Amino acid sequence: MRKFKFIFIFLALISVLTACTSGKEVVYFDDASQFETLVSKDMFEPKFKVDDLLSIHISTLDPEASAPFNLFKGAEEGGFRGEQVNYLIDKDGEIDFPVIGKIKMAGLSPSEARLFLREQLKDYLKDPIINIRIRNFSVTVLGAVNRPGTFPINGEQITILEALGYAGDINIKGRRDNVLVVRDFDGTKVYNRINLNSKEALNSSVYYLTQNDVVYVEPNKSGKTQSSLDQRASIAVSILSVLVTSTVVLLTRN
Repeated sequence: MRKFKFIFIFLALISVLTACTSGKEVVYFDDASQFETLVSKDMFEPKFKVDDLLSIHISTLDPEASAPFNLFKGAEEGGFRGEQVNYLIDKDGEIDFPVIGKIKMAGLSPSEARLFLREQLKDYLKDPIINIRIRNFSVTVLGAVNRPGTFPINGEQITILEALGYAGDINIKGRRDNVLVVRDFDGTKVYNRINLNSKEALNSSVYYLTQNDVVYVEPNKSGKTQSSLDQRASIAVSILSVLVTSTVVLLTRN
């Protein structure tokens, strides 16, 4: 009996040790000093991609002059023009814009697109105000987080920390030092990894996310061990269930 107790205590101790996670593994920017200032090297702006859905509104001091450049769904009724039409960037990176026709938008940032459109409109409008937004901006967060999912984003940019915030943060069994970001550039997948334990993450090319980025947090050793133990336990329960059922059948026959 003592032998069985010793084995049980030993196995329990091993389980506890394998489940332990280092405190440093779960701390963001662990190497940042008190009052340290880190200046971002680049001012980030997302670039438009194929399949982006753009909202473009043109306004001037003369509403009648700018009206042909703003399309709305449905006919006017009582001054109501309905919902404004959005523009899908096609496989050639272009949109079909009223009056002007086909214009290249893929690869431009919102500020670059505004300057480009202003140049295209100079023969038609005086000092146009141009508002452009991505209507289908979303990011997906998967893996060892508390609320994985796809999240719509309002605005023109989001950091990886904000995206993890939407997902309820990385859980205790997720790796913060090797977070994977999968980015799509018009059909080409680019894989980048970022170490959120280090302050250098702030200068990573994937600290700011772009539309349709996928963030994957892989499990740490504790998470992988737990997954393996859960799988083995499930198999053991299934085998035990079969054995018990078989035993009961044999006993009832006898």
